Amino acid sequence: MSVITENRYLSVVEAKQTIARHQTAAPVQLIPLAKEFGLEVYRVPNWPNDLSGMIRKDSEAGGPSGFAIYVNASHAPVRRRFTIAHEIAHFVLHRDKIGDGIVDDALYRSGLSSRQEAEANRLAADILMPWHLINDAMRNGYNTIDGLAKLFDVSRSAMSIRLG
Repeated sequence: MSVITENRYLSVVEAKQTIARHQTAAPVQLIPLAKEFGLEVYRVPNWPNDLSGMIRKDSEAGGPSGFAIYVNASHAPVRRRFTIAHEIAHFVLHRDKIGDGIVDDALYRSGLSSRQEAEANRLAADILMPWHLINDAMRNGYNTIDGLAKLFDVSRSAMSIRLG
């Protein structure tokens, strides 16, 4: 396991290989994945409910990459998991645009383009609910949205969208 440092950029291919190493069983463990990317993750109490999370360059609180993810502590665990995956996706896909921070509201919108937010949402879904694990789960009897959502520790809505 190598940690990403502030001066090292991964290609998207390398990043996806890193993600795949963490997708051996459901639910995918996000904190070890974030740590491998050199990211620190913090739960923040007392944030407004419409603020889900953010990623920002943080020389003091950031990990070896120099970036930290902050997530709203008052949100449900499944929502926090999606937020963390979404912010990891921004790190992988839009690292050069993060600067002082990308703040995502409850609808995972930021100052970035809707295309970039859609990219981050797609990669977050790919991180949390990889098709190979969904297919394995379905072969093992998880045939309902509720059952799959519980297994993958995601919201029913996220699983429903993933399954189409």
